[in-house]
This record gives sequence, C-alpha cells and structure tokens, in this order.
Amino acid sequence: MTLTELSLCYQQAAVPIRNRLRQLRQELAVETDPEKIWKLKRRIAELTPILTQMNELADLTAHYYDRGYYRNEKYTL
Repeated sequence: MTLTELSLCYQQAAVPIRNRLRQLRQELAVETDPEKIWKLKRRIAELTPILTQMNELADLTAHYYDRGYYRNEKYTL
C-alpha cells in the first residue's frame, strides 16, 4: 500500500465520523434534557479529536513526499 492509498483510506474512514458529529450537533441543538445534553457533548468531545487526527494523517500521507511540504510536528521524530 502506498502513502497515497493510505491517505484515501484515512479520508474514507473520516466520512462516517464527520457524519456522526454532524448528527450529534443537530441533536444537541434541539435537546432540552440536561443529562442527554451532557451525554451528547461528551460524545462530541470524544469524536472530535479522532476526526482531527484522521484529517491530519490523511493530509500528511497525501503530501509526505512533496518538496517543501510542512509536516505537522506531532507526526515527526
């Protein structure tokens, strides 16, 4: 598997998480029960860093060999 193919895998894996976050935010906008609001916010807080990392890794693997590409310091040794 090449890094370009891996990048596409990260992009595809991010789609359901992005959709779920959108759905949770829509539910949060109309929810009135404080306990359910807390649970929705907690789930959003858990999924957001996962999506962020997937996006960062998709970008990194897509441009890894590009000259002059600035690599995120989190993913360098």
